[in-house]
Amino acid sequence: MMTVREVAETLGLTVRTPEPTLDTEVTGGVVCDLLSIVMSEGSKGNLWVTVQCHPNIVAVAVVAGLAGVVVTQGLEPESETLLRAEQEAIPILTTKASSFEVAGRLYSMMAR
Repeated sequence: MMTVREVAETLGLTVRTPEPTLDTEVTGGVVCDLLSIVMSEGSKGNLWVTVQCHPNIVAVAVVAGLAGVVVTQGLEPESETLLRAEQEAIPILTTKASSFEVAGRLYSMMAR
């Protein structure tokens, strides 16, 4: 298994929340921009890859037991999103890469 920290370092993701949240183990990933699908299809420990940036992504991550959220396409999470993520200890990471690229690289890492 890998931690959120190891995934972030390997994929060159920018960490947007406090460091202590990065030691969560990653069990896989879910790639979707529809919150309801992430809640039903995401599994405990998954990293969520999305373009969504609003505060509701934190609530979905908490409900689904996700290891963290990767916001792609160079989009920036709203300040309220980052505040809620810090309060709920949900790592938020960002990247300029596409969701497709992040998903493929994450899959390759997890398949080893």
